[in-house]
Amino acid sequence: MQTVTKNLSELKCSDKNVRLHGDRQIKEYIRSIEMFGQLRPMVIDEDDVVLAGNGLLTALLQMGRENADCYVVTGLSAKQKKKLMLADNKIFELGVNDQNVFDELLRELGGDIDIPGYDEELLKVLTANAKEADEIINSYGTFSEEKVQEMKNSQSWTPQPQQPPSQLQSPMQETITRQIETPQNSQKYIVCPKCGEKIWL
Repeated sequence: MQTVTKNLSELKCSDKNVRLHGDRQIKEYIRSIEMFGQLRPMVIDEDDVVLAGNGLLTALLQMGRENADCYVVTGLSAKQKKKLMLADNKIFELGVNDQNVFDELLRELGGDIDIPGYDEELLKVLTANAKEADEIINSYGTFSEEKVQEMKNSQSWTPQPQQPPSQLQSPMQETITRQIETPQNSQKYIVCPKCGEKIWL
């Protein structure tokens, strides 16, 4: 195989790409390229069809790049090309993280955990001591004063009137009420408090 620089306009995605690339993955691809550059070449055949690296191609195009490094493989049959595409995706999935090494690398980063592909909030929890982790977990679901004010100022936010306690009904009370209101000469039913379906007795 030889490495060449190709104009992205010359490259073609395979019409049967195994891997789907969602918006989040492409966004992380772009972050990685901006941080480190293109680390791996795309694999293309002699007809400039991408056999491995379609997500990378999409990211480069979204970034407005014009060129990319590519490995050109030649002499493969149509069947071998299909096998290459399947193997490239599957072999990567077979690896697993060594959690001890992962944790050690995070500690060595000393809090600088802006890493493409990872959720920074999750990494903060993983690298936090017990006290810090408690603070992070306890902050979930809370809003800052600024956010509360923003919600109040929003036209879509309107305070809901409080119902007097005497008017509040539990699902079970509602079920009993419907039973009582049912005429004696008609078939009785109860209403499931979870799904609302009538259960005839």
